[in-house]
Amino acid sequence: MTTPLDVITIGRVSVDLYPQQHRVPLEEVRSFAKSLGGTATNVAVAAARYGHRTAVVTKVGNDPFGRYVRKALAGFGVDDRWVGTDPTLRTPLVFCEVWPPDRFPLLFYREPKAPDMNLTLGDLDLDAVMRASILWTTGTRLSDEPSRSTTFAALATRERSGITIHDLDYRPMFWTSREEAGAQQRRALRYATVAVGNQDECAVAVGPGEPETQARRLLDLGLDLAIVKLGPEGVLVAWGDRTEHVAPVSIDVVCGLGAGDAFGGALCHGLLEGWDPVETVTFANAAGAHVAARLGCADEMPTESEVRQLLEGAA
Repeated sequence: MTTPLDVITIGRVSVDLYPQQHRVPLEEVRSFAKSLGGTATNVAVAAARYGHRTAVVTKVGNDPFGRYVRKALAGFGVDDRWVGTDPTLRTPLVFCEVWPPDRFPLLFYREPKAPDMNLTLGDLDLDAVMRASILWTTGTRLSDEPSRSTTFAALATRERSGITIHDLDYRPMFWTSREEAGAQQRRALRYATVAVGNQDECAVAVGPGEPETQARRLLDLGLDLAIVKLGPEGVLVAWGDRTEHVAPVSIDVVCGLGAGDAFGGALCHGLLEGWDPVETVTFANAAGAHVAARLGCADEMPTESEVRQLLEGAA
């Protein structure tokens, strides 16, 4: 590889199964639609939709769903050279329920362990990680070994060179306690230049408080940019001595599960393009809204023109 990648993400992959019947519990759902999923995977897809060269570092099982993941990534234009295959573990499945506008329970099939949690140092190309314009990591990576050590090796390689984004991505079912999660998150943030999380995720990492307080605590860890998502109230972005509130985009929510990943891919796009923080977060917020108005994640990631159209309509 001679040309550095724009974005490398490290983290979860799954096959997401979306119910075709909404506002009913899983036991009453009759049919599902299959889609590529997993936070890091979706972010790579979303960034590729804007024309960036992206890759995801993850693992699948030696099964039909693993083959589906590889075909889907190729279709989205995401480099899969670092998608390994575990010889025994199965590709994870995720079932969801759809209760608009704000309840989307998930049922994870990742037992006894997901292949992506078995990423080792041998699965990384540290030279590629170092040279990429953006490295994207997630909090879930830190919940178990060997994924934890592998993620920290990638973070330490960069030593805050370029743009290193850490998505707090706190999911309680993967951790033994909030305290353990907080300690590992703070350790990861020492290597990051950008942090992204909702208020609860920020509370795990730096303690509860007003969004402005949480953002300032994140910046005090040495970050260049802190982003606190406020759900229907928009997004708070802080950098240097400045703090700005980005208003929400009004939409009819269909499924909110892919909104954060769409936000992440658009955030990468804005940073790569050199936009200022407010412009970047405004664009990312609209990208998330675009996906929240649809059923699906990877398949619904927008192009720049689609996001611009949404922003123009909201103006």
